[in-house]
Amino acid sequence: MTRITGPFVAIVTPFDQEEQVDAAALRRQVKRQVAAGNGVFCAGTNGEFYALSFEEKVLVAETCMAAAQGRVPVLAHIGEISTHQTIALGRAIERLGVAAVSAVTPSFVACSQTELADHYRKVADALSVPLYLYNIPARSGNRIEPETARALAEHPNILGIKDSAGSRESLDGLLAVARDCPDFDVLVGPDSLVLHGLRQGATGCVSGLGNLCPLTLNRIHAAFVAGEPGEAEARQAHLGTVREELYALGFPPTMVKRALCHAMPEVGRSRAPALIAESIDQNIKEVSGRYAEAV
Repeated sequence: MTRITGPFVAIVTPFDQEEQVDAAALRRQVKRQVAAGNGVFCAGTNGEFYALSFEEKVLVAETCMAAAQGRVPVLAHIGEISTHQTIALGRAIERLGVAAVSAVTPSFVACSQTELADHYRKVADALSVPLYLYNIPARSGNRIEPETARALAEHPNILGIKDSAGSRESLDGLLAVARDCPDFDVLVGPDSLVLHGLRQGATGCVSGLGNLCPLTLNRIHAAFVAGEPGEAEARQAHLGTVREELYALGFPPTMVKRALCHAMPEVGRSRAPALIAESIDQNIKEVSGRYAEAV
């Protein structure tokens, strides 16, 4: 399998006033990230996959592929609660030519590590497109332990893992697996750990804040690759400041979407039941005004 590297943005899914997917606005967001040099990760947590139908997830991936025009890789999230539906979505998405897919651990069902391993093996067996595991236990309720990742790394169609557990301990545990398994890569999920992950061997990152700060995100990776530690640290510190201010206001994906909406109204609001109180919205607007980057 071809190694996938670099910064990716977990791109938002724009909605119109009737909460329908706005494909034209999505194309413009993809082109904005392409201009910044970032890859696209679609229909993930920041893309509100939990609020999208099966058909909408396919539409989002199709739209992103068409807008990217091969200039940057596109990764698509396919995780569903059941193994059956994850495979069904994966088969629909892989026909579009995405570079890889990623599947979050099943939610609602409390899974053992044996069940998680069985789930991912069945998904990887059923698809021709490479698969990333996706670890975000705070949202899914299920954690991929390092030893489970180590066992799954042996599968020829499992490319690596996107770790969004949010802690350095979790990330370092999975990076240790990757060092022992040369064909298993780690993508950093938390914006606060991008540079740390790269220094410890991560091949890239998937950032939610890259929607608001695409140039800062790209510069962290570019400076790291170029051997400019001071610049990489400065850009990471800047992203950390944005994260601290914005995420203190509420559910991170909703905060990112609303902050971007203040800068670019066409992306629309998050789908209900996500709501923004007026008092909080003013704070989000101020954060957006300070940090949103035009591309």
